[in-house]
Amino acid sequence: MPQITSLLLLNRGMEKLYGRHMDDIRRNYSLSRIEITIISFLHNNPGLDTAADIAELRMLSKGNVSQGVESLIQKGYLERFPDQLDRRRIHLSLTGKSSGIILCIDGAKDRFRRQLAKGLTPQELDQYEALTEKILKNVRDGLESRYTDEQ
Repeated sequence: MPQITSLLLLNRGMEKLYGRHMDDIRRNYSLSRIEITIISFLHNNPGLDTAADIAELRMLSKGNVSQGVESLIQKGYLERFPDQLDRRRIHLSLTGKSSGIILCIDGAKDRFRRQLAKGLTPQELDQYEALTEKILKNVRDGLESRYTDEQ
């Protein structure tokens, strides 16, 4: 199988497997994927607490993030508050009501990681992490440069 095909299949397969690990949470709490992503992001990234941060770092549409944020606020899982210095900048904060969801997400992520790591040595996992970081940087650089020519 060509390398690019394998890479695309790996990416799509990981997305589907991750989604399956989140299915029970979505059903039990009536949440969408974007809502779970927002809760998880805010929990795991202190200091990165705006919709723009979520959209940029997770490479998601601002509109989808905005809709997810609004829905989570309506459900009581999020609060928003203006920045002290720039009133146009809106910060997001998880409420206490989200703590059960966070525990479920953390557990699902742990099971997902264990599934991916089956049969791999600690050294192989370290190698994978290092290579993934380099490739992700190349992806971000390519997206920022807005060109598709090979260098």
